Amino acid sequence: MAAFSQAQHEAVIHEIETGLATFEHQLAYVVPAANTAASQRFVPAPVAQGFRWIAEETVAVGRAILDWFQDLLKGATAPIFMFIDSWRWMDIKGKANTAATDLTRQNLVIDDTDWSGTARDAYLTAAVAQSTAAARIGSIAANTAQNLLYCAAAGLAFYIVLAGVLAKLIAALAVSIAGMSSGIFTAPGIALFLEEAGVSTAVIVAAVSTLAAFLAAQATAMITLHGEAVDPTSFPHGAWPTTNTNRYADATVLDGDADWSLKHD
Repeated sequence: MAAFSQAQHEAVIHEIETGLATFEHQLAYVVPAANTAASQRFVPAPVAQGFRWIAEETVAVGRAILDWFQDLLKGATAPIFMFIDSWRWMDIKGKANTAATDLTRQNLVIDDTDWSGTARDAYLTAAVAQSTAAARIGSIAANTAQNLLYCAAAGLAFYIVLAGVLAKLIAALAVSIAGMSSGIFTAPGIALFLEEAGVSTAVIVAAVSTLAAFLAAQATAMITLHGEAVDPTSFPHGAWPTTNTNRYADATVLDGDADWSLKHD
């Protein structure tokens, strides 16, 4: 099954949130740094104007990226809930498979010398059918748990990518601000952040596209599981197993059909 660590996921989200705070703090220094550099006496007016334009573009792009990250963080808790639900579905699998095992013919304790005949045979047939149905519930639960865990792991991988992208953006912006403040006016140095932003946004878009395709495939798998759950062919009398005991009597025929059962205390 896919690997997912709730502690790791929470650490990654904390890293992103801390990084966004640092990133937003950095953006506040871009325009002042550019204005300081542009106001130097030896800086020609056209260069100073271009300097300020680059700074304004850097802030605009940075703000857009900041908003984008905030939107992407809105689903940060989803992988955790998927992991928790996966764990619960595994519990269902265990209980269903336990019931399936208990209801197998070899595990039903029946004394053939004291009880035999049509009622006994009907009882065993009904019990085995319930065992098969419970096993199917266990299989559906296991597949559901597995798909949820895959989705949780994919979400974690996605946020790890975001954390790496954000770290690069913070580093690039720090270099750009330092370059402006130090009076290094080379265009490549000044525009480093804008270049890094272009590469990083492409990485994010690719990651989002990959995640969306994966989740779409998982959604298809979950729909298939839903189809299996509502398919009556493997369940007794074409329905999910029932605990409705009012159908049980004292080993006599009910309503003239062949549905024999035992009296339940």
